[in-house]
Amino acid sequence: MHAFARACALLSLAALPLFADSLTKTYTVDFFRDVSSRDLKGFATRSDGRLVAGPVLTDLQGGLGADLVWSLAPSADAGTWYVGTGPSGKIMEVTVDPTKGTLASKPWGSVDDAQVFALARLADGRLVAGGSPKGSLTLLSDGKPVARIFLPSTSVFDLLVLPPAKPGESGDLLVAAGNPGRIYRVDLARFAKSGRAKEGVATDAALSAAGISTFGSIRDRNVRTLALLPDGRVLAGSAPDGNVYEFPASGGAPLMLMENRDAEVTDFSVNPDGSFYASMVATSAQGETRIQQGARVQPQTAQPAQPAPIAPPAPGGVVPIAAPAQPAPALPGLVPAPRFAGRAFIVSFSTIGFPEIVVNRTNQSFYRLARVGRDLLITGGEQGDLFGYDPVDRLSLTYAGSVSAQVNGVAPWPGAASRFLLLRNNPAGLSLLDFDARAPRSAETRKLDIGLLSEFGAVRTARIHGAPASEFDIEAKTSNGGDELEGWTPWTRLASLDQGAISNVGWKSTGPLRGRYAKLRVSLPAGASASSAIDKLQWFYLPQDRRPVLTEFRILDPDYAIQPAAEPQPSPVSSLSQMLSQPEGGKKHPNFMNSQVYPSPGYQVFLWTVSDPDGDNLVSSLYLRHQGDKNWIPAVVDTTDSYAQVDISHMPEGVYYTRLVVKETAPRPPADRLTTTFETDVFVVDRTPPAILDASAKVVGDRLVVTVHGRDNLSILAGLELDFNQGDHEVSEQPVDGIRDEREETFSIDVPLSRVSGATRVVASLYDAVGNRSTRVLTW
Repeated sequence: MHAFARACALLSLAALPLFADSLTKTYTVDFFRDVSSRDLKGFATRSDGRLVAGPVLTDLQGGLGADLVWSLAPSADAGTWYVGTGPSGKIMEVTVDPTKGTLASKPWGSVDDAQVFALARLADGRLVAGGSPKGSLTLLSDGKPVARIFLPSTSVFDLLVLPPAKPGESGDLLVAAGNPGRIYRVDLARFAKSGRAKEGVATDAALSAAGISTFGSIRDRNVRTLALLPDGRVLAGSAPDGNVYEFPASGGAPLMLMENRDAEVTDFSVNPDGSFYASMVATSAQGETRIQQGARVQPQTAQPAQPAPIAPPAPGGVVPIAAPAQPAPALPGLVPAPRFAGRAFIVSFSTIGFPEIVVNRTNQSFYRLARVGRDLLITGGEQGDLFGYDPVDRLSLTYAGSVSAQVNGVAPWPGAASRFLLLRNNPAGLSLLDFDARAPRSAETRKLDIGLLSEFGAVRTARIHGAPASEFDIEAKTSNGGDELEGWTPWTRLASLDQGAISNVGWKSTGPLRGRYAKLRVSLPAGASASSAIDKLQWFYLPQDRRPVLTEFRILDPDYAIQPAAEPQPSPVSSLSQMLSQPEGGKKHPNFMNSQVYPSPGYQVFLWTVSDPDGDNLVSSLYLRHQGDKNWIPAVVDTTDSYAQVDISHMPEGVYYTRLVVKETAPRPPADRLTTTFETDVFVVDRTPPAILDASAKVVGDRLVVTVHGRDNLSILAGLELDFNQGDHEVSEQPVDGIRDEREETFSIDVPLSRVSGATRVVASLYDAVGNRSTRVLTW
């Protein structure tokens, strides 16, 4: 009895219907994930996977005369800048020629310290410099020290010039110091008259005589960066804990806005309404070796009615901070930086102070912030990275990166809102970043591992923007090995398959393209529109055919016989999990839901899953828009369901865009409810069957070969079915060229004549991806 049960179990498994999946696979090329900062030229990538127009980065040619550069300040002359350096405490005067992409530098002054971490240019043209590891504060005029004092701290990290109390007066200076964490307020008029103090930590009396008082203090070791709010309050970021503090305009005890551990606040960017962003770096490394030093550019003039904006600061290397009784720390050599093991993040603080992390990157450092229109510009490392954040659409961006390891400083170019001067280290240098420059654009992906040796077919995208498909130059190269430098084919230009189209656009090599590893390069000419963009790519490929492997063999117990059961007829009703568990070609999906699906002509089902981190109740609205229309049509409004089924039988044929709007609802009060809009996938309404261009049935030896060639206007062709008049039924979803990726394909089926003996004709049905089909009766 047990043997019979085992045999029945095996037979029941063997009787399950078998289905041959399409051999064609796809690889999704996400530009945000697959393109690094250094491989972008004139392009930027967005966190939704799209490749968009970006700034042009130019690494300026010319020596700076310093091993390390930390701080920037503009001079009175356009194109001339002061650069604080290390390890000899020099301040260099650098003249930049944006047209030629060059710089020329010469010594301007120096301080009695190893590193010039902070510079601030005053309205009268004088310069204030903060140093480390002696904690020096120096006022310079025409390159000569006018006043100097050594603060009771080991490092000066930031300088903030306050707006004057009255027009015509000079404002005070706030100094962010470390070890211990202090903020000093400096009366610049009194400090200028105090002269140059001798080496040694200043006493309280000496500080008072020089016009220096304690504005505030924190328990963390270092005050890393400062910023001024519109109402006069002062923000401070610390290290090595990474806390954010708010001080009253007059100083005193701070209010803690955010507490961290093992982190560093590197910069602030303040909005006109008093909200602000903070850039932070977190790592488990020791605090002393994690501090990133950098440069802040002070505004050249200050208006009493409007507090001076916080100019974008920039750090660029890891320098140990000396303890009070220790000598100056050893400087790192100019060698490739090791991979950073922490993470960087941008925190948005509302006007009431509540923080929200809006950007989060692992194995990256964020150094300084600047504003480019509505967007946030973020300089970073440790691979010369430049980033961005769009607060309106809540999208992260990656811009073209530098050859240096760290981009640790940024300053807006006077008179050009879209141009920035960048400070970089390892190796030291300056760069120009221009968001309005017109230059050829290119983006090259990293090495893409398909997993198997494959033959590559078409590259397709759901949508392109701002330029026809023919203007996008797409190239590919492949390799059988994983070495980055050798074994690769030459770059092969892919030919456009859909000239003039803007949706469901494809490119394909005219010759064979094979390998396991691949790279793609997308290019646009210098004259391309600034709105040119391309969505994620789907790269079709045919994996290498591999031989079968026997993994199990069984022999049933003796003395039993079987009667093969009739093949069961396909059920007209299937479960939703069966439909969604199909592979990417349409037959498998990772989700498993037990909702039943039944035939219903003319309907389209949409599914989604949304959640809220706070547990709010949500309602969703789905909108549709025809490719040629401007107006969105509501398909379902304010539903609590996670699906919609829409009658599309009355809708014109064509490509449709979808948009999902999700809103919080009761019990949250109406004024506090948030709404988020998602641009979702594209679908096609296609009721026109494909056209059969050619069809034949021929006897070749002992086999019958049926070949059908056809074309569809909207959908990719899916397969061919044959119904012989003696009852035989055959199906093929594999085209003759091996890859099912076009709207025009040829399918061929050959069967033994013995199987169709007695048949005199066959009905050939050619069908597309949405089920439309055309038939033709063939004889032989």
